[in-house]
Amino acid sequence: MYEPIRTPSVHTMADPAKTEGGFPRRSREEELDNRLAGHLTALLTVTDELRVFAPSAELDEAAQRLEAQVARLCGGRAPLRATPSAGAGGDSRVAALHQRAHTLAGQALVVATSRSNTEAAGLAAERMEAHARALGLTEVG
Repeated sequence: MYEPIRTPSVHTMADPAKTEGGFPRRSREEELDNRLAGHLTALLTVTDELRVFAPSAELDEAAQRLEAQVARLCGGRAPLRATPSAGAGGDSRVAALHQRAHTLAGQALVVATSRSNTEAAGLAAERMEAHARALGLTEVG
């Protein structure tokens, strides 16, 4: 009547040593690394958008450093890169992107600091300062 299943199920149970209460278990450090990688990937995406509307060598270098940092956090796997959107990129769009990047860099800085990841914290602080300068939030002197 029915043909028997010939391949193993993809719905096998997870390793019991790595589950607690039926849910996968990760350490706090793994969770923070995942969160940090997410914030840095989002910052990379906004940086890529800025590179389209306001190209600069500083943004190119920042994108490379962000990509390397995310790859390090993700076990050598390069982050997925979104294609920057096309459209008008007036001053208000560029300012909004700098504001978003400033916020994301701040979030990454908080997570990197709590994780004691000095390399990522330094990069996030540097990007936060660069976007603050672009927004006129700091004194240039």
